[in-house]
Formats: sequence, C-alpha cells, structure tokens
Amino acid sequence: MKFSKLVFVALVSSVFFVSCSDDDAVVETPLGSYDNGVLILNQGGFGHGDASVSYLSDDFATQQNNIFSIVNPTITLGDTGQDVGLYQNLAFIVLNYSNKIEVVNRYTMVHVATITTGLNNPRYIAFSNGKGFVTNWGDAGIPTDDYVAVLNLSSYAVSSTIPVAEGPERIIENDNKLYVAQTGGYGYGNKISVINGTNNTLTTTINVGDVPNSLEVNNGSLYVICGGKPSYAPTETAGSFVKINLTNNTVTSTLNFPAASHPSNLDIVDNNVFYTVGSSIFKSTLSATTLPTTALFTTTAQGVYGVYSFSVHNDKVYVGDAGDYNSNGKIYVYSSTGILEHNYTVGVIPAGFYFN
Repeated sequence: MKFSKLVFVALVSSVFFVSCSDDDAVVETPLGSYDNGVLILNQGGFGHGDASVSYLSDDFATQQNNIFSIVNPTITLGDTGQDVGLYQNLAFIVLNYSNKIEVVNRYTMVHVATITTGLNNPRYIAFSNGKGFVTNWGDAGIPTDDYVAVLNLSSYAVSSTIPVAEGPERIIENDNKLYVAQTGGYGYGNKISVINGTNNTLTTTINVGDVPNSLEVNNGSLYVICGGKPSYAPTETAGSFVKINLTNNTVTSTLNFPAASHPSNLDIVDNNVFYTVGSSIFKSTLSATTLPTTALFTTTAQGVYGVYSFSVHNDKVYVGDAGDYNSNGKIYVYSSTGILEHNYTVGVIPAGFYFN
C-alpha cells in the first residue's frame, strides 16, 4: 500500500476508535426545564456517595437521570438522599449520611446553596411560617440527642433546634404547626410530636400505634399509618391506621391491621386512602370503618416484592423498586386500577416522588 493509503487507513481507524470511546461516555445536556413532571430522589447506597435525582415529565414523553449532576457538573450531590422539600421555586435535597442539604432551583436544578452546619443525621423537611423544619436523629446510638432543626430560608442557616423524642422521621405542616412521626430511630417509637411553627416550641405529643411511618392531613384531621414492630423485634406488633382531630390533638379512631401486617406509604387523594403492605397496594376511603381485605393490585408481576417508594398523582400510581439495593432501580407507573402503563430505569434505590 502507498503511504497515503496507510495514512488514510490510520486516520479512519483513529476516528473509529474515538467514536467508540465517546459512545461509552456520552455527555448529556440539561433539558433546561424540569417543571410539569416529577422529581425522583434516588437514595444511592449508604456510604457510596451516589445519590441522584431523576426526572419524568407528566406526559411520560421525557425522562432523564442524574439531572443534578448534569446541571451542576462540579458539585457532588452526596450520600444517601433522604427527602426533597419543595418551597416556592426551590428544592431542598436532604442528604442523610452527608449531613447536608443541597438547595437548587426546582425548575432548572441550578445550584443555589449548600447547608452543612447544624445538621446531624438529617431525615425529612417541611416548611411553616417562612421557615424550614428538618428532623435529625443525631447520634443514632444516643436516644436523647434527637431534634428538629429550624432553618432560616433567607440565610440558609440553622437558627435554632427543638429537642424531640428519639427517631424523628416524617414531618408535615398544617396551620403553622408541624407534626413529627417519632419512629424511634433504632428503637420503636409510638408518638407524634406537635411543634408550634411560630415560636419553634414543642407543644405536646400524641400517642399512636407502634412505629408511625406516614402522615397525611385532610379536612382538619391528621391520618397516620403505623407500621408496627417488625418480626425481628423482641415482640412483633401489627400496624394501625390512626385518625387525629387537629382541633384538640386527640385520637378519634384507630383501625388495627391483622397480625404480622406492616403497612406503609400512606397517600390520601380526594378522600381515597392508599397504602402498601409488602408488594400489595390497597385502596380505601376516609369514611371506611374497616380495612380492606383485598388489594387493589400487586406488583409481583414486575418482580417488585416490596414497594420502596410510592405516590398517587393525576389518577396514576407511582411505585419505586429498589431491586437489589446496589444496581439502578426502577419505577413503575400504573393506572388507577393497577394496569402497568410505563416503566423506567432510574438511579440506585428510588426513595421518593416529588411532583413539580
């Protein structure tokens, strides 16, 4: 072969090689707008530093993973994504093991601030009276150092703390009051703490069932799903569904689940009550005086044997599947009657849906 032909072959080969290499490391570009859809927080493996955020549009036509990293390539989101709080045009992403909160524009994902001080094992966030309230376990081995951090939303700094019982988890706001599910941390709690959002004080606690894990407010009442103590506890207890009158903070009704039944993932939409037990989705009504005995549908056909995250929105049921807890997880979108309509691969351990 002539030298010119050798050069041509070498050039073609190098281009082919570079093209193959580039395909292995495709650089994605931001969509530009992440509204009109759902943000999916992927927890990532504990200690792995691979928390991420995915996006799915309301019309299911657009889906993109790692949107925080795509928009902010010089910032690592962090370790163990726990919760996202949406407030005005901001999203507050709580990173449990990283002990920080990343603040971004909720519609563009552009980074705004990082909060690292005043947090110790942060869990969930809610907003009241122009402030943020973040539950913190503190040192999980110490039962007396748990608190709710009060966040100044102008300076992005923790301004004060409110001591609470061990293991504060989910938190929800209503009428300038915060209601905190006290799951007990590594132990087993059975209380709801009530915080005054105006003066940042703990006003009372309400006894409920064992291990309250989900909270919803509807028409002046707080509804609580309590999972009960698990089978590996010294004494297993069943779950319960508790209704609390928010006028006087008293329990008005309790429906007990069958033995060895541990519900979670409460969601209330238009007086319809949804929750999960294992791989099954149940539906009831707020006026029901008994619990349903037959599931609305199950997720076992998709190989989902334990619903990790869950939400109901626009007559669609969203389910997050953690799979093996190491590989990328999946989300499934069902019709209101349980017909599978869409599925997507997202990040490791899809932990929550936040509709934007």
